[in-house]
Amino acid sequence: MNNTLKELFNLNGRTALVTGGAGYLGTAMCEALAEQGANLIIASRDFSKCEILANRLQNEYPKQVITAMQLDLLDKASIKQCINQITKLDILINNAWSGNKNSFESIDDADWEYDIDMSLNSVFRLVKATQHLLKESKGVILNTASMYGHVAPDYRLYNDEKYTNPPSYGAAKAAVIQFSKYLSSFLAPYGIRVNCISPGPFPFPETQKDDEFMRRLGSKNPLNRIGQPHELKGVVALLCSDASSYMTGQNICVDGGWASW
Repeated sequence: MNNTLKELFNLNGRTALVTGGAGYLGTAMCEALAEQGANLIIASRDFSKCEILANRLQNEYPKQVITAMQLDLLDKASIKQCINQITKLDILINNAWSGNKNSFESIDDADWEYDIDMSLNSVFRLVKATQHLLKESKGVILNTASMYGHVAPDYRLYNDEKYTNPPSYGAAKAAVIQFSKYLSSFLAPYGIRVNCISPGPFPFPETQKDDEFMRRLGSKNPLNRIGQPHELKGVVALLCSDASSYMTGQNICVDGGWASW
């Protein structure tokens, strides 16, 4: 087989479900898949936000089917209701996240359990709920982890409670990396590939208003800056397409080199 790069990256006719798809990073992921020709299901608890993005992308790519769906990953009934509406699925991106800022001193049982449920258990639930569809399509799973899933936050960076990184976040993301590797092994007999990405510093726009914190955050990696959402599009395009057909069980760091020194 002598496929061209254009053919390898082409997602025409494939359907992707992106959780947290209308969020800061999720929007760029959805844009990347839409540009490659994929049909999209953009899902989160905030249906109106998903609907706005779906309408925009549908206008830009009228030949594709781009829809919004309500999905609460902490509610098993909501997961079932969402997945029951899907008849074909080629790509699953587990990207949804929400949580509170906490230090080790301030975090309590409720916040710890919420973060583990949101960041880790939701991935387990959705893979379980969609596995029959992914087996039919010999599909792809892409999980969003974090640099803090494999390196520790520098306590000197977070001297303000407003920006503190909670211990539950890194613990959950480390488990997502391992779970992705596990799935890559045990779903391989069905032709399903599973990878994950570990974004580095991609602070929300509101956080970026703090110039001093941005300077400290950017100086932690060799590129000496924070990342922008569009800088995830390339790796998403790679890992969700046939361009990565011989890649599974991998964790790709998109962190400006954060973990390299």
